[in-house]
Amino acid sequence: MHRPKPLKHYSHKAYIQLKEILAMESIRKNRIISLLKGIETGDPSSVEVINPNKYIQHNPQTYEGRDGLAALFKRLSLTFPRVNIVRIFEDGDYIFAHTEYDFAQSNIGFEVFRFEGNLTVEHWDNIQLRKGPNSSSHSMVSGPVEVTDLIYTNENRELVISYVDEILINAQFSQIDAYISDNKFTQHNPFLPDGRSALINALNGEPDLKTHLNYEKLHRVLAEGNFVLTVCEGYFNDTHSAIYDLYRIEHGKIVEHWDTIEAIPQEKEWKNNNGKF
Repeated sequence: MHRPKPLKHYSHKAYIQLKEILAMESIRKNRIISLLKGIETGDPSSVEVINPNKYIQHNPQTYEGRDGLAALFKRLSLTFPRVNIVRIFEDGDYIFAHTEYDFAQSNIGFEVFRFEGNLTVEHWDNIQLRKGPNSSSHSMVSGPVEVTDLIYTNENRELVISYVDEILINAQFSQIDAYISDNKFTQHNPFLPDGRSALINALNGEPDLKTHLNYEKLHRVLAEGNFVLTVCEGYFNDTHSAIYDLYRIEHGKIVEHWDTIEAIPQEKEWKNNNGKF
């Protein structure tokens, strides 16, 4: 696979610009962290990052609007919840985060926010009850969190797009060597062990595994450096589901995977009309 030229071969100006990007802390990331931590505190100012005139909500179980969210956070804070932002990333106008929520029960989620200017105007999420650790002793959120290889962001994005199309959707498993090395694939799905063979068995619906994944459509791909998030639609054990997958890329191969899988409720149960995707 072709790689961009090493950093030392960039012009001085490009090198300085890249160093500034690496050093700059994202204002948008910090505002999303404050928003999500507002669940703990109930602080009404946490929702000020949300555009009061335009906030498109894709969680089918949540009403639209900033004021309703502030009231929800206030109620939730009285139950002493815990919110942990494990990983947070930025891709253009999108901020996406990998999160832990401890309420009456523990959940793992992915949160995606779209910005216009300094305000977020659209939101998607995918939340799953915490399970595991899996048989390889990995939790749903353990593992590296540091973003590296920013100059390879677009290349890593294209690698994962190709992987989803060729392997997950079209089941061309003979091509998997191009994407995953057999001896290096750390799995955080709570039902699957490390290694690509277990993944292939799940995609094939092997009865002994009792975990069948059927990917039908790729809706969105977001990336920052060595991390790529995909938003897919498909079926998990015959249940219509949203499947969010986070991949870590190293030297042009997928080396680690996290996910959440959430059943999509019937449309008659939705509290908004925007759809899950």
